[in-house]
Amino acid sequence: MSQPTALTANDKTSYLAALRTAVADAQATINKELTARMEEDNKARDASADAAAVDDAKEEENYGEEVQEEED
Repeated sequence: MSQPTALTANDKTSYLAALRTAVADAQATINKELTARMEEDNKARDASADAAAVDDAKEEENYGEEVQEEED
């Protein structure tokens, strides 16, 4: 079994600097991905809200009446 090598202060400083850079890069990548997903979710939510608004308007227009759905 080999002896672990002792790290100097400069080695530790270099390692920590590289680690900090890697963490910042990972954080930037994650933020971009999450922002893209949030935008997709917002578009989907807005599209479904528009569809629901149309349905609400249709229901309000026909309130109190029995409506037969048209078949295509």
